[in-house]
Amino acid sequence: MTSPQTSNLPIALDAMGGDFAPRVTVTGALEAQKRGVNVVLVGDEAKLHLELSKQGGRLPVLHAEDVISMDDHAGDVRKRPRSSVQVATRMVRDGEASAVVSMGHSGATMASALFTLGRLKGVERPAILNRLPSAVGVTYLLDAGANTDAKPTYYPQWARLATAYLEALSPEQGGKNLPTVGLLSIGEEDHKGSQIVLEAHALLRQTPGIHFFGNVEGNDIFAGTTDIVLTDGFTGNIVLKLAEGEAKVLFGWIRDALSSTLLSKLGGLLVRNSLKGLRRKMDPSEYGVSLLLGVKGLSFIGHGSADAKAVENGLLYAQSLLEAGVLEKVSAAMSGQLSAVSNEQ
Repeated sequence: MTSPQTSNLPIALDAMGGDFAPRVTVTGALEAQKRGVNVVLVGDEAKLHLELSKQGGRLPVLHAEDVISMDDHAGDVRKRPRSSVQVATRMVRDGEASAVVSMGHSGATMASALFTLGRLKGVERPAILNRLPSAVGVTYLLDAGANTDAKPTYYPQWARLATAYLEALSPEQGGKNLPTVGLLSIGEEDHKGSQIVLEAHALLRQTPGIHFFGNVEGNDIFAGTTDIVLTDGFTGNIVLKLAEGEAKVLFGWIRDALSSTLLSKLGGLLVRNSLKGLRRKMDPSEYGVSLLLGVKGLSFIGHGSADAKAVENGLLYAQSLLEAGVLEKVSAAMSGQLSAVSNEQ
């Protein structure tokens, strides 16, 4: 479990981040507050108080006059200390917040976490851990966009990070003891893949403390062949966007099919509730945010197009990882792996 001091701290929400902020960020934060999440809004004080007044809610606000927009460069965070994402991330570093959540510029959120919080021991590059629905529950994809170019040495580190993450969760949260790890490639055979994949495969075979399954293909992600799938951030982000886009198109086809004739409309009424459950399972808003795994703090990244439900669920997800003590357990696991490697040498 996380320490009492950390658990009592608010989650810092970059309330100006995202295409529809501050309206949806305030709405999502107020809904999360109703469910017991302690939230502080970070951003333009006047705009946030005005939005809170419109919605008839009350939340603490920390002023940050600057916002890094989607058109800005991720590296700008270092030159803009008063941006909302930087102020929110510094709150985590300075022990004033337990986690930071942003629906704004993904690259800026990652850069802020990397520069402000720093990396865990044994981690060359942090990576985005994304949850994707599968035939058996959830498949965890790593990396989903943080590192467009990956070195072979990153993969064993990501495997240990993701393994420690899943082992830190309770069974009710989807946790598993020694989860299986797959390496995304163009074939399941060990000799298939790019030079980086081949080198990563060899390193993963030798990595202690993980259950390496071997190569997996794209269809294995949604079949749930392994609990964790590793890939570079360029490929992972394409997989993620492809899955989200295909889900939207699929439901459009289903909607058109169920409204094409009178008979199909009657059938649609019979399956409406079942389809609602399926839509929730495939809706990115239900997952809310993704965890940036490998930094010295809890940093969560959401979609710029996020709605209020995504903000609410993102805050709830952050709260659940705080209660599970995920950061402390992952940090301990990485330190333990380093000690084990040192002893072997």
